[in-house]
Formats: sequence, structure tokens, C-alpha cells
Amino acid sequence: MPVIRAPQEFNTDDLFVDLRELLGRRLFLKCEGFNFAGSVKLKAAAAMIDAAESEGLLDRDSILVESSSGNLGVALAMIAANRGYRFLCVTDLRVNEATRSLMEALGTEVHTIVEPSKDNGLLGARLDHIAALQAADERVVWLNQYANHANWMAHYRTTAPSIARRFPELSVLVVGAGTTGTLMGCARYFHEHHPEVRLVAVDAVGSVSFGGAPAPRLIPGLGMSVPPPQLDTAYVDDIIHVAEVDTVRTCRTLAAHGFLFGGSTGTVVKGALTWLDAHATRSTTAVAIAPDLGERYLSTIYARTWVEDNYGVDDDRGALPAQVAGALR
Repeated sequence: MPVIRAPQEFNTDDLFVDLRELLGRRLFLKCEGFNFAGSVKLKAAAAMIDAAESEGLLDRDSILVESSSGNLGVALAMIAANRGYRFLCVTDLRVNEATRSLMEALGTEVHTIVEPSKDNGLLGARLDHIAALQAADERVVWLNQYANHANWMAHYRTTAPSIARRFPELSVLVVGAGTTGTLMGCARYFHEHHPEVRLVAVDAVGSVSFGGAPAPRLIPGLGMSVPPPQLDTAYVDDIIHVAEVDTVRTCRTLAAHGFLFGGSTGTVVKGALTWLDAHATRSTTAVAIAPDLGERYLSTIYARTWVEDNYGVDDDRGALPAQVAGALR
């Protein structure tokens, strides 16, 4: 085991869960939640801060600012605390309470947006708030995860190569689409080094990332209310949209077998199953990326009252056995 001096120095990049027995598909899940930030966003956070330092954009008087629905905010809060930077996270009402509390425990100032902008929803309002912060204080440094090349490069350099090494026979890689940093880093790597691998993007119903109609979304993580600047659909072979109720069902199916994952993972796994049902052959090997674990979702997708109030689902055990069985076939 390593001996580390900073929390961002530890990240498990080679842990996969074999879901064949559980879900009846040749599907492997790359687990990105085993680090001190608890999610795949640690890679992007570290890469963006390193790049800003290399470019001379940060000093001890700087105020790091970023928009985040949760996981990136936690990762930046952790690194900022370790390196002595002040960090302000701009989020919105969808953020999980556990995530907000974790950022605040690390010394982060959290601004929560409650009203969406007229044209671009809550994300647009978050970005407007950051613009106002920049105008008011020259010390503000916005990392801008949505357009920062260090975001996708982190996955081009680490996430994608680790998958390629472990699964040389890989047929299809399934990646959730949020800011599309993970998606584009992996897509570019496989396009250049293993062009035979199909790249499937999974998005939430209600997201506009791939031209879908905007609609309210309650689960943070995947999906955008404005087109993601980093997205280049030329690198994407297929797109699957997943309804949030199916995200909840999939998460709870996994939890019923001892695997407690976050909402983004439930969305990605459901998207992978949908694609495999339509396209898989006996030789198809699929890997899906699980961005985080489930502890931060205990008050939402794993809470009976929250699920019933928001989706009208009778959710006794949580796994919804009959309905889930139908949803996953």
C-alpha cells in the first residue's frame, strides 16, 4: 500500500466489478469512487488545479470558484484545503445534503442557487452567479470545468488506458455524459488507440447535451441544461437516454446485491443494459464507468419517502423486484 502526503495522491484506478452473474450480461463496472474525494472527479480536479498553478493563475490570495452539482465540488474542496487555497463552490438545490456538508467540513464556502435562469435552467443561473463573482473580485479564479481541456485530458491519460490494459478484448465502452470530460477523454483515447471499440454515451432524460428537450431533473451528476462545450459527437457511436426512475430502480437493484453506487452509476448501468439488449452478441465485452459510490444519496435515491414523493413509485424493499426485472430486460 502507498504512503501518501496529500489526499489526492491516492486513487484506485484498476478496480472492476464483474456484473455477469448479477445482471446476466457480459458487463464490467469500473469503480471510480475509491479515493478521498469519493468519485471520478478527483482526476479532473487535480488536473485543473495543477494546470492553473503551472500557468501562474493561482497564488495565495486567489479564490478558487467552480460550479458543481456535487462531486467535483468535493474533490476541489479537498485539494484546496490541502494546498491552502480558499474555495467557493456554486451549486443548486439538487445537491445532496451530505455533499454540501462534506464541502463545508473541508472549509469550502457554498453558494446555493435556488432560481433557474430563464433560458438555461439552474446551470445557467450558476454560471451567471460566477460571472458576477468575477466582476466583483479580481482574486476570483474560475477553473471552468465545462471548457477546461485539463478535464478531459485527465481521463485520456489515466482512465482510458487503465481500461484498455485490463480488457484488451473490449467491444464497447459506456460512459455517462455530464460536463463530458470523462466521456471525451476516453472517447479520444480509444478513437486514436483502439478504434474498433464502440463508444456509447449515456445521458439523463431532460438533459440537452445531445439535443434532447429540456425537462426537470432531480438527480445530480449526469446531464446538462446548456450544451457542453467540450462535447464532440464525432467521437460518440451511440447515445442512450435514461429516465430518472430507471436510475433509481437500477441503483436499488445493485444495492439489493450489496453494491451501493451513486445515481450516475445507476444511469450508466441502465444505459449499458439497454445498449447490450439491442446490440450485444456472445462475444461482446462491455465496460461501464461508475463515477461514485452511494453514501451521498442515502437521503434521496435510497430514501423511500423521497422516491415515492418524486416518482410515485411504491418502494417497499427498494429493489422493486417485479418492476426492476421488467426494466432491466
